[in-house]
Amino acid sequence: MNVPPQSINFSQEEEKILQFWREINAFKRSLELSANQRKYTFYDGPPFATGLPHYGHILAGTIKDVVTRYAQQTGHHVERRFGWDCHGLPVEHEIDKTHNITGPDEVAAMGVRAYNELCRAIVMRHSSEWELIVERVGRWIDFKNDYKTMYPWFMESVWWVFSELYRKGLVYQGRKVMPYSTACNTPLSNFEATQNYKLVDDPAVVVTFPLVDSPNVSLVAWTTTPWTLPSNLALCVHPEKDYVQVQETAESAREFILMQTCLPILFKEESLYKIKKTFKGSELAGKKYVPLFNYFVEKYGKIAYYVVTDTYVTDDTGTGVVHQAPYFGADDHRVCMKYKIINKADKHIVCPVNPTGLFTNEVVDFAGQHVKDADKSIIRHLKNAKRLVSHSVFKHNYPFCWRSDTPLIYRAVPSWFIRVEPLIEKLLANNLATYWVPDAIKVGRFANWLQGAHDWSVSRNRYWGTPIPIWASEDYSEIVCIGSLDELEALSGCRPTDLHRENVDDITIPSATPGNPPLRRVPEVFDCWFESGSMPYAQKHYPFENKRAFEDTFPGDFIAEGIDQTRGWFYTLMVISTALFDKPPFKNLIVNGLVLAEDGSKMSKRKKNYPEVEVVVGKYGADALRLYLVNSPAVHADDLRFKDEGVRAILKDIFLPWYNAYRFLLQNVSMFVESQGGAPYLFDPTKLRSVDNMMDRWILSYSQSLLRFVHQEMQAYRLYTVAPRLIRFIEMLTNWYVRLNRKRLRGEVNYKEHVESLTTLFSVVFDMVRVMAPFTPFLVEHMYQSLKPHLELIKESLGEDIASVHFLQIPQPQLELINEEIETRVRWMQIVVDLGRQARERKTLPLKYPLTEIVVIHKALKAISENQVNDFIKSGQIDVAGFSLTSEDLSVGYEFEERVKKEFANYETNSSDDVLILLNIQPSQEMVEEGWCREVINRVQKLRKKRNLNPSDPITINLCFEKSKDLLKAVQANLSLLEQSLKQNIVIVDSNLEMKDAEEFKVGAHHFTIAISPRAKSECCPFVNVVLWRNAKVSNVTTVFLSNPANGTHLNADQLLKIVEGVFVVTANDYNLYNKDGSISSSLSPSSTLVLAQPSDPINFNSIDFSNDLPLCPFVNITFNNCLYSCLLECPKSHSLFQSVHQLSVAIEKICNTPLSLFNDSAFSCKCSYDENVQSFSGKMLFGK
Repeated sequence: MNVPPQSINFSQEEEKILQFWREINAFKRSLELSANQRKYTFYDGPPFATGLPHYGHILAGTIKDVVTRYAQQTGHHVERRFGWDCHGLPVEHEIDKTHNITGPDEVAAMGVRAYNELCRAIVMRHSSEWELIVERVGRWIDFKNDYKTMYPWFMESVWWVFSELYRKGLVYQGRKVMPYSTACNTPLSNFEATQNYKLVDDPAVVVTFPLVDSPNVSLVAWTTTPWTLPSNLALCVHPEKDYVQVQETAESAREFILMQTCLPILFKEESLYKIKKTFKGSELAGKKYVPLFNYFVEKYGKIAYYVVTDTYVTDDTGTGVVHQAPYFGADDHRVCMKYKIINKADKHIVCPVNPTGLFTNEVVDFAGQHVKDADKSIIRHLKNAKRLVSHSVFKHNYPFCWRSDTPLIYRAVPSWFIRVEPLIEKLLANNLATYWVPDAIKVGRFANWLQGAHDWSVSRNRYWGTPIPIWASEDYSEIVCIGSLDELEALSGCRPTDLHRENVDDITIPSATPGNPPLRRVPEVFDCWFESGSMPYAQKHYPFENKRAFEDTFPGDFIAEGIDQTRGWFYTLMVISTALFDKPPFKNLIVNGLVLAEDGSKMSKRKKNYPEVEVVVGKYGADALRLYLVNSPAVHADDLRFKDEGVRAILKDIFLPWYNAYRFLLQNVSMFVESQGGAPYLFDPTKLRSVDNMMDRWILSYSQSLLRFVHQEMQAYRLYTVAPRLIRFIEMLTNWYVRLNRKRLRGEVNYKEHVESLTTLFSVVFDMVRVMAPFTPFLVEHMYQSLKPHLELIKESLGEDIASVHFLQIPQPQLELINEEIETRVRWMQIVVDLGRQARERKTLPLKYPLTEIVVIHKALKAISENQVNDFIKSGQIDVAGFSLTSEDLSVGYEFEERVKKEFANYETNSSDDVLILLNIQPSQEMVEEGWCREVINRVQKLRKKRNLNPSDPITINLCFEKSKDLLKAVQANLSLLEQSLKQNIVIVDSNLEMKDAEEFKVGAHHFTIAISPRAKSECCPFVNVVLWRNAKVSNVTTVFLSNPANGTHLNADQLLKIVEGVFVVTANDYNLYNKDGSISSSLSPSSTLVLAQPSDPINFNSIDFSNDLPLCPFVNITFNNCLYSCLLECPKSHSLFQSVHQLSVAIEKICNTPLSLFNDSAFSCKCSYDENVQSFSGKMLFGK
């Protein structure tokens, strides 16, 4: 079997996985496999295709992909359709900029059809880039079966939604002061106006309004919008606040009226004025004043230009006197309506600003100037008229158009509205019925927005959008609202195939009143937010198609978008679903925060303050980016400062250790297969029931606890808790389980430990691959394809199709494997290890250097009473913290305090809440030397890795210590440690001159040299491997040496048959030895594999590995008197011949036919110890003397 390479380029491997998914049509196949499962409804918020995807899109898309993949892999069918927002300002603004269109007249000259064709041509210009990037980051979503808001069937459902609201009496036409974009010539909704605030400097002026009955006394008003002053019709004061009439102490002696608390805006010192009168604002009501301009005096002179009162006036800015321009301010409009200065019936209103923001000819002095540009001219005019008291600059946050990035104004425009205010209580109730992550957004920001909701202006004076389906008479006395193409055809006789303006504007409907002109469609189109808010219905073409399918799955199960959609898509979805069905539109919602540049500023292509998505994915891979985003504060609605280094850290700290654990598993599976004569390794989870090793039981329990936690948290949509736990598990697996069980996993203990540890690790890695599938889809697929050949025993239970890991279900936790007591014990062990590591760091003691002692004291010992101590002395047993301790665990001693301090002077202490450790930091010389040897081992391993050698590759390690006799002495004293750790032949040479390709290293102050040379794999006596074929399968394997010593007489076929008869306990007369071609073996070729079988038992030669040129049984070599001898350690495979080194020595003496002392080195300086593990000699060369 193939072992994964030592290094991996994650990004390049992801490209291979993408190609694999394309070849098997993986996403489509996953939908086919789940077609009959419970439906899980997901709504995808439509982005504008006129721009390229950025990290905000990638973040939201990753969240959506993780949740929907999880749903799919836990027994649901999840339709995932990509949506496109095709209409509205983003498209039109691009056309206007490209073609220098500045207003409606130019569009009229071009023609709506031509204009819309231009829009249609660019609307999907970046769709291919979107599809490429979305696919590359691993998101599974259907682009072919997408929805576009410009599809006629989508637009028809939007018509139906509006017509239903109209029939419910929730639609009306009105004139309201709205946020207005002069660059885009259209009003915006209130929530659109909040999306792009900027800190700006605006002119602030204080102007005078002389009283008609007291011309020397002036009301003074403050404003930051001088351009609204030509439209002034009234002044407003607070009826209950204190106002003053003051006189300047300067020579001019002017008299002003303003709110008393606002005096500092005019006077820096009290000495600059004197108060003549104090009175409530209500006393000013009705007082007439001299208008600033005479443009509208002829019409409004008798009904306007007087003081009114309202409590909206504040004292935090200005003078407490607010000038009223009723068609440029919402409060101004409300107040002037209340005092009947204006009324709904007014056909000619005081709004001298055209759709592009230019003053009309009504304002002769400033006609043709843009209102924001006219501020300077107006201020100059006021100054010349001696009406200007002061002029300054005011810094404040001001709304800008989210599309054109130009300042908004507030302007009265006719519009079609949805009545939202009567729905507020229902909206709040439906909001409470939904589940949000984080919940604080639902009950805070969103609920507050709903509480203060205003009627929603859904019409736009634009062209590229869904036309509002209202046909009306010229005076609006007769109105028809169309809800379907059938209805339009029935009333007009026309059935357009496309519903854009150029195709419906000329359609007329006969009036119900004979003789009256036909009804014509109103000119407005829908706000694109109304379309996106209608997507749950329109994407299904409801109610014209899929009626039952929609109604069975509404409300949707899940949506996710950024926090900026709180006043956008989340709001419009909620308003429309409440108005239609009095239901929330969704059940569950994840709100993500914003992705900012590393310095906390907004990401900007112009500033180039962030790395491009394609660059990051190319360097680190999509999985690393996905996990970085999902494990960030942005998943619970906080902002993320994007750092390239953060993505790299995911690769370095998580993926590489995880990959190495997976690779280590397959390396050892490969070695196990070799040891079993090529018989495949098949994962058998039933073996997990009998494991008794503490660490096996711990990692199995820990992994099942993880599964339980993941299911619990994913069902609560708390991705921000799941990702850290998954990351923590990878650390536990790699840094604790694998590191502490290397010998068992390599088969260096015994067969039982080998099988159980491999089964445990395989089970855990396989579970991890499945549970991480929604998060890191590429890496788990890469791993799964290598694990899949070993799943034959369980493939029936995995499902109909196991071609991809994403077709499998995420496993449910096996509660019987969870052992919280073992998890607690291991956690305490880890705490103690961490405390010891910290204590070492404080004293700069490297981890490779052993120390003599660590004392662990649990806080429970402090609670033991004197009586309990006395009982322990008598009985020798005591229960502490749930553990039964005996005299082997504890001893009782009585010491003076000073003596204790002296005795523990060499101990470094460290503690957690419950545990105190005492670490003896006084190393002996022997321990220092052992530390040196561990450093030597480390340098050898690094050099082996540098040379791209696998641990199983046979090599000879040549070491030279001619520059350090002390290090040589230490290595000779600890040679067995090096042999056991490196498991290779080690030769100590006297001079560097004897070494080829040597490299020099340093341990402390000691220099030494290492050279590594490859060693032939078959460095042993001539041998053959024999496979026992019984009952139609491989039953066992063994190795037989053909001559021993190597230059001795070879066995013949008959002698070999006699030997294997004894090894396998069979009757030789009933069996034959077969070559790989099926012929009976008569001559023996060294390093070959033969099959022992009965003639009546047909052999499946394809199931046997004949390529192995190594002994299948572990062995040890012995050099004695210039002859090479070999001794098997197992015969047959997995049957140990020796329980001790003493037994092995006796066997070697019989082979060599003489008493021997065995040494680890050719210099006979390191004698083999009887304390060593027999299996540690496997593959080594010993030296006899």
